[in-house]
Amino acid sequence: MNHESVIASDRSTQQSSTKLPSDTASSLPTQSRSELQVGLSACLAGQPVRYNGGHSQSRLCLNLLSQHFHFRTFCPEVAAGFGTPRPTLRLIGDPENPQLAYSSAKKSASPLDNNSPSQSHPDEDLTRQLTEGFKEKLEEFHDLDGYILMKNSPSCGLERVKVYQSNGYPHRERAQGLFAHALQQRYPLMPIEEEGRLHDAKLFENFVLRLYAYHNFRKEVLSNPSMGNLIAFHSSYKYILMAHHQPSYKSLGRLLGYQQTPKTESETRAVIDEYFPMFMQALSKPANKKNHTNTLYHILGYLKKTVPSTARQNIVDIITHYQQGVVPLITPLTLLKHYIDQYGSDYIRKQRYLQPYPYSLGCANRL
Repeated sequence: MNHESVIASDRSTQQSSTKLPSDTASSLPTQSRSELQVGLSACLAGQPVRYNGGHSQSRLCLNLLSQHFHFRTFCPEVAAGFGTPRPTLRLIGDPENPQLAYSSAKKSASPLDNNSPSQSHPDEDLTRQLTEGFKEKLEEFHDLDGYILMKNSPSCGLERVKVYQSNGYPHRERAQGLFAHALQQRYPLMPIEEEGRLHDAKLFENFVLRLYAYHNFRKEVLSNPSMGNLIAFHSSYKYILMAHHQPSYKSLGRLLGYQQTPKTESETRAVIDEYFPMFMQALSKPANKKNHTNTLYHILGYLKKTVPSTARQNIVDIITHYQQGVVPLITPLTLLKHYIDQYGSDYIRKQRYLQPYPYSLGCANRL
């Protein structure tokens, strides 16, 4: 299987005939960052960039996530020079290779007139104008830890975007917006999600988890690639992997278990290239209650010789209540963390499962 080299140099990337996605160490800033860098559709930030001069301000992004992430906003349609307000745009043609067109056949009609004829005609110039408008900007996103996009947009929609036929009716098959597709192709391992889907508690938690994991891997492994750093990273995510996808938990463990002998630089790169996509794919599978319960009991096992029996029984009761849906995941997590901070070994204290992201994000409160 051919994966992009995650630690290729900038020079080799630029000279390659096939440009590699920039999920690479060469794209990383070497300094530590106190905040995650997250791309955001400009309309979600409250900027008046929509076709009608309005916005789609996201309270979730501005009131909660902005306390933890540094947002970098971008509107590909404005960057391409379409202006605000502007005639509405849509995708047309083949859902596998959609083109951009005006929604109205009367391109000179008022930008706010949505009652004009709905026939759409291919316009290669519009498609080219949009893609040229974001192509250069796309290269500046190499240091982002994730991206939040506006749903249904012909440029930013991540999935289920309507593609219209020549008769004015949408295809059954849907597509990605042109910018969203290019972004995902360029950075295939980067966590990308639509804002609308983040209102689902499980999807929100999974997206935030992947943001922090992606950030941590690039900071702790790709910025200084070595087998020691990779193994230390994997060790800290062991129980997160167990909770999310046990086959990947086992296969990643086997991958690193085979790496006992000292590795050359190129051999280390090959292992990291194989590990990173498998790791991010594993985390993309949301953890279920059964796996969380199993993981909580595994971690409790590290306290059986140090925590008094009455306290251990209390933890067991809380895990049972979580399993039954009486309390959220945050309850057994905080209780376990309390005792591990007092009685746990260095190994179990380093497990990110206990706090993979700031509690103030509220992710585990609704699981």
